[in-house]
This record gives sequence, structure tokens and C-alpha cells, in this order.
Amino acid sequence: MKNSMAETAVGAFVVAIAVGFFGFMYFVGGLGGPANGYSVNASFGSVDGISVGTDVRMAGIKIGSVTAQKLDRESYRANLELAVDSTVKLPEDTTAKIASEGLLGGKFISLEPGGSDTLIASGGEIEFTQDAIDLFGLVSQFVLGSGKSDDKKSEGDSTQSSQ
Repeated sequence: MKNSMAETAVGAFVVAIAVGFFGFMYFVGGLGGPANGYSVNASFGSVDGISVGTDVRMAGIKIGSVTAQKLDRESYRANLELAVDSTVKLPEDTTAKIASEGLLGGKFISLEPGGSDTLIASGGEIEFTQDAIDLFGLVSQFVLGSGKSDDKKSEGDSTQSSQ
């Protein structure tokens, strides 16, 4: 009987630690919403590599995270909800863009403040956005498209020189 009580106590302790850990990660990871901040929305044409919990940075410093994402069924744009630290006030002409940490690194939302005196209120929207850049698409377009553009250029040059 003593052995089973000890096992039950240890099991309850382990479960309590696990719940505490997951609760801590939920709020620190930005998944719990703006506990000490406010929410803003941004609309993008493409959010490749962005998911709930992705960092929101300004000048390379994390100031928030993505808390929700959904597809606008009318415009077919991706709407993101961003939780931003309450100490950071965003001007209404702030730009949000999807940036990459490097060639093979993860992506994040980069905010660049504008010069407006009017600030975005909680629940407001960042109007100026820049989509993620598809590096593989650009490289393949350059590689596959380079031969075609040279052919057209040489055809155009030969027709112009013969006239």
C-alpha cells in the first residue's frame, strides 16, 4: 500500500511539472496571445514558411509572434494575426514583410515602422505588406528562362539589323 501511494504521488508530481512546462511554453512561445501586448492584423498574398508561433521582429529583435492565420475566402489572401509587445507602438504606415533568416533558414515577419504620428490601435491592420519571396521559383525562372530571352534578343537584333 505504501508503494502504491508513493507511485501515485510521483506520477501526480510529474504530470503537474508537464502541465506547468506546456503552459509556460504556450505563453512564452506566443501561442497564448498577447498577454502583455496587443493584436494587429496583416494580409499577404503568400505566407509560405509562416505558421502560428513564428517570430515578429523589428530591427532583428523579437517583439511578438503570429497568433493566428486564415484564408480570406473572398480575396484569397492570407490574413495573419500578430501579437505585438505593448511597449512597441506601431505607426499606421508600418510595413510588414516576410523575411528569411538566410538562404536555408526559417522565415519571420519583419516590421519596419513608418513616420506617421498616428498609431495602429489594438485590432487594427497593417496595410502595407510584402509577400514571401520564392527563391526556388526565381532560380528556376532564371535558369529555364535565360535561354529563351537570349533567343528572342538575338532574333530581335537580327531583324533590326537587316532593316
